[in-house]
Amino acid sequence: MRRLLGPILLTVALATTATLTGCTATGGETGAITTAASTARDIDLARFDTADEWRTGRAAGATVVDDRLRFDSPVGTRRYNGHRYEVARWDSPWIAPGFSFTELIASWSAATPGASWIEVRVRGRSAGTGGSRTSWDVLGRWARGDKRIQRSSVSGQTDDGTSVAVDTWRTTGLASYQLRVVLLRGAGGGARPSLDLTTAMASALPSTAGATSTPGPGRGIVLPVPRYSQMVHTGHYPEWGGGGEAWCSPTSTSMVLGYYDALPRPRTYRWVAGEHTDPWVDHAARMTYDHTYDGTGNWPFTTAYAAPLAGKAFVTRLRSLREAERFIAAGIPLVVSVAFGRGELDGTPISASNGHLLVISGFRQNGDVVVNDPASSTRAGVRRTYGRDQFEKVWLEASGGLAYVIHDQAHPLPSSPGNW
Repeated sequence: MRRLLGPILLTVALATTATLTGCTATGGETGAITTAASTARDIDLARFDTADEWRTGRAAGATVVDDRLRFDSPVGTRRYNGHRYEVARWDSPWIAPGFSFTELIASWSAATPGASWIEVRVRGRSAGTGGSRTSWDVLGRWARGDKRIQRSSVSGQTDDGTSVAVDTWRTTGLASYQLRVVLLRGAGGGARPSLDLTTAMASALPSTAGATSTPGPGRGIVLPVPRYSQMVHTGHYPEWGGGGEAWCSPTSTSMVLGYYDALPRPRTYRWVAGEHTDPWVDHAARMTYDHTYDGTGNWPFTTAYAAPLAGKAFVTRLRSLREAERFIAAGIPLVVSVAFGRGELDGTPISASNGHLLVISGFRQNGDVVVNDPASSTRAGVRRTYGRDQFEKVWLEASGGLAYVIHDQAHPLPSSPGNW
């Protein structure tokens, strides 16, 4: 489990059988992960979503109200894209996951009314007393809507041994890290952006999946997740990541929201052309689109969209399908990221993909994985069963076992070994 290293003084800074290539997992755009020499699957998640947890950090211009971190009064101003914004911020304590981590993915649930938005940053520290610190890197600039601010990642920032690959912070191995959330609102306005949840998942993973896990508590459980096909949206709104054939992430997320009866209200997607099937998928694509990455597969942007609809949502990694079974047993389907070549995953509606998201809906009695695969050309073909050995390999080796965990109040999380 992580250790909080205590508060510090703030520094002032503001388909068919074709190969599917459009639906690309992020984390470096190919789904590849930075691996460690060890065979251990080290994963740790730090979480801030209660008043006590927020207060372990340091706030400037922000306050905690009913378990939310909220903009209170500005502590400075900043210009961005020709507009002036008032600024508040919150810094987490230094967090040590207990191993030398090579990747970190932050996620959040925020409200950004009016002309407001948030920016999420991270910096790290090497091991030892007085370990050297990296500079702050930006992990994302985000607003719930897209009328005033364009959601954007900031890939690159290559310096002092760290870099950003869309939504993933990569390091050469650090002992601890600190998050910063900057809350911004239009100067002179009264908007109060706020956060309900912030998480950070740090990991150090081997390059291979290892032996296939044995079936566990999810055997024989299949959740009634509705079936949506991304392919019925082919050609829809190509300005958002290339159109429906690339929308595996928003389609999978919409299936999970539908399972919780938490799809967006019809008035929010009235802009979608009337003849479009499942218009909430078009809406999800627009509301998760990363204007810099030019895609709808930014992992934390997607969970940030889902969180206020369902209740809670965040990005993490799991060590095996055995851990995924614990979520299924708790009634929580998972959106996961895989990649595979020809012949590596039997029974798929596509022959290969360099990055694809789908829903784990359950498990057969023998441990094989029941999925809702949005790459099917029709709704009827979305529900499929994949062999446990093949699926676990293409999941763990492609994305490190990455999962969107989306759940409502009626489905609390199972007990955690530290990574959720």
